[in-house]
Amino acid sequence: MSFSPSLPRLILGSSSIYRRELLSRLRLPFETMAPDIDETPLPGEAPEATACRLAQAKAAAIAARAPDALVIGSDQVATLDGEQIGKPGDHANALRQLQKMRGREVVFHTALCLYDNRPDQKTPCQLENVQTFVHFRDLPDHELDAYLRIEQPYDCAGSAKNEALGIAIIERIDSSDPTALTGLPLIALTGMLRKAGVRFFGADITPAL
Repeated sequence: MSFSPSLPRLILGSSSIYRRELLSRLRLPFETMAPDIDETPLPGEAPEATACRLAQAKAAAIAARAPDALVIGSDQVATLDGEQIGKPGDHANALRQLQKMRGREVVFHTALCLYDNRPDQKTPCQLENVQTFVHFRDLPDHELDAYLRIEQPYDCAGSAKNEALGIAIIERIDSSDPTALTGLPLIALTGMLRKAGVRFFGADITPAL
């Protein structure tokens, strides 16, 4: 990908393949960098506050290494009854998560930060939290166990990949942004990029190859 002289450098502050695939839909040239920050929630921190703080910290960490760039940071926190649900890490933890969530609603907070590191910006940091309400099917243990063995979503908060087979254990998804659950709310992001002066259908953009 190459940048038009009038298009600012765009960096996705994430190593997630899911976020990279989502951002590529916008047909903008971009780079990726891993922010390498501590993602541990603070004691007593509300889930949405954790997501927003980490999204901003990821963007700021990359911006410190990339002058004159637009940097995207995003973070997601899943909650059940207000308590955070982390990444399971292994099969046993994932099964316990799905057993708790079956037949119930889980709220996913997907925070998005656009850090404008160019000089003299009126809005150097835009931050938004997009909520997604996911209603899980009330499935028996053997189906949940079978799903996990097939897809092994142990790196996903909530133990399910909605963009893949995990959609089969979900009953309903309610959100203002259909891409938020996968990890990067594109409706919110395109609004932020427009405020930063990026045009999506003008001559200043070099289409992705």
